[in-house]
Amino acid sequence: MKKSGFRPSAWVFSLSLLLGAAGQPREQNPSFTLTPDQSEALARISAGSMRGHLSFIASDALEGRDTPSAGLEIAAEYIAAQFRRSGLEPAGDDGYFQSSRWTMISPNPKNFRFTLTDSGKTLDIPASKFSMLGIGAASLDRVAVVKIPFEEHSLRGTGAVEGKAVITELPATAQEPPAASQVSRRRQEFINRVAALRPAAIVGIDRGERRDSGYFSSRAVRHPEFVGLVSVPAPPLRITVDDASVNAAFDAMAPGDTHATISLNLSAPLTQEAVLRNVIGLLQGSDPVLKDSYILLSAHYDHLGTRPQLEGDNIWNGANDNGSGTVSVIEIASALATLRERPRRSIAFVAFFGEEHGLLGSRFYAKHPVFPLEKTAAAINLEQVGRTDSPEGDQHGKARITGFDYSEVSKVIRAAGEQAGISVYKDGETSDDYFSRSDNQALADVGIPSHTLCVAFDYPDYHRPTDHWDKIDYENMARTDRMVALALLMLAQDADPPRWNANNPRAARYLKAREEKHPETQR
Repeated sequence: MKKSGFRPSAWVFSLSLLLGAAGQPREQNPSFTLTPDQSEALARISAGSMRGHLSFIASDALEGRDTPSAGLEIAAEYIAAQFRRSGLEPAGDDGYFQSSRWTMISPNPKNFRFTLTDSGKTLDIPASKFSMLGIGAASLDRVAVVKIPFEEHSLRGTGAVEGKAVITELPATAQEPPAASQVSRRRQEFINRVAALRPAAIVGIDRGERRDSGYFSSRAVRHPEFVGLVSVPAPPLRITVDDASVNAAFDAMAPGDTHATISLNLSAPLTQEAVLRNVIGLLQGSDPVLKDSYILLSAHYDHLGTRPQLEGDNIWNGANDNGSGTVSVIEIASALATLRERPRRSIAFVAFFGEEHGLLGSRFYAKHPVFPLEKTAAAINLEQVGRTDSPEGDQHGKARITGFDYSEVSKVIRAAGEQAGISVYKDGETSDDYFSRSDNQALADVGIPSHTLCVAFDYPDYHRPTDHWDKIDYENMARTDRMVALALLMLAQDADPPRWNANNPRAARYLKAREEKHPETQR
């Protein structure tokens, strides 16, 4: 572990170079000097403390914190208890909780049967080897099978496939971004081309690489206001199979029309009501006017749950994704709550549920904001801040921000990074593409300048059951969190809220939302 080199008495930083939305200098504090009180608060951010928090949040006892689950509820109670211990004000509709009612949708195993018949031999595919995009009833009755290799030009000369089942082998998906994103995009483009031929189903052969089998352990959640977040089966059915006997039958088939047929019976899904909760604590500001405006620090506290049908380690603990962000919010809140002189603006600390299922908690918050949107000046979202080992190289002392050029928030974080000795940079491959992949997106959609800060998107255990708490670089995480805390203070002390970048076309939709809700902040 590298030592952080943190020297609280030495932090002085000039903000005079920050630019306005139109690329012109605007009035801001010419300098930001930490007071002894602030320096002491930042020094309280402790690697050991976060190790203790994360060893519980990412323990097997919480069973991967799926949405919804008992483990997620325990995590919510734990976060609320830490906010209470720190003295944050409860800011939810039920103490520290912003509660909402959702419907959990699960596949129905009753009467399930999926078969492949070829040369008079029928193979029954076990439920544990079957996966499908969407959750709902589906039926196929002895549908003819066409084999199409997964190749760029394989659709040329293909005979009629309308109403048939196309079977193809999906390429192995890299487990880490950005490689996973590139393979996923290539695979999706091919599937879209096949779907345009109007088959009844697309059956993808998975030789154990994609790890998305086990349909009956999957689930979705639905809210009346967000029906579109739940995918339902749509033609063509998109099925994935991981079964040795099916693999062998596939290998024996010649490309084109085959003598095989498939049949599927899938009953209507099961439903169950669930209460899901964001956890929100408030550090009240001190300025008579600015205390009614807010800076948000957020992280999602859910992960991917368990896969009971798998042997061995079948709990997706999610230590880095996103236990690291969760305990960072807890630790930064605890440190800043010790300030004898509070920041001018108020700072809200938020743990969102359901990010892994489609930004559920942040979208609900954006629809039902606890703090007025027009009074919310900026937001920083933390994602995967604990691992420094990456195929891209050692990530010690580095942090990247999504949507780097979209608003002035990134410049403030970079300024804090320069003072903390951390290189805050724009990643050319992920900055724009990953802006929509975490909870900052939901806040940006309602006009709040919001970005996700990450140390390493690409690390060896991404979305694997091996993402354990003992692999975290706690010293580097503490150093990163001190930088984030400094950025929060800089944003909270500045009378001028950060603005969206009017010169960046990618920020136009967020700028429009901001102007509609609170135009005075963009002038």
